[in-house]
Amino acid sequence: MFFDMTFPPTIPPLCTLSPGQTLARGVARAFDQLGLASVAEMPLRPRLRADLMALGRKGEIWIVECKSSRADFTSDRKWQGYLEWCDRYFWAVDGAFPTELLPADTGLIVADGYGAEILREAPYAPLAPARRKAVTLDFARVAAQRLQGLRDPGRTGAGLRA
Repeated sequence: MFFDMTFPPTIPPLCTLSPGQTLARGVARAFDQLGLASVAEMPLRPRLRADLMALGRKGEIWIVECKSSRADFTSDRKWQGYLEWCDRYFWAVDGAFPTELLPADTGLIVADGYGAEILREAPYAPLAPARRKAVTLDFARVAAQRLQGLRDPGRTGAGLRA
């Protein structure tokens, strides 16, 4: 987890975050301004974890994968597996990233540790109702468990992946 366990949480300085975490922080800040709630490192299934998942006011689900370099992107063989878990899929990169590498049929966000801008909107591919309900409930449970972990770091939670 990125935060120390005091409440309210202490936000770590940018120098302690990895490049991907820095991008995720900037995107999360921008999403907050758009009315989207987000969870970093959201587990979807075994060995599949979204860098950032966001939930909109009307229940729309967005996934963002943060790529800090050409090597980071070219080594990612699982990104298409995320498409079945969201309505919109985005890449988040910094301003120096060679964006021509990214598939044109996905969204594009340019970010730094302080904010982000959507340069290309992701196509809308609505989730099936049963999948939407399951993903939304998982999102809520993971967010609540992480908040509880900040309030009570000594607790022994059971049964939820976070």
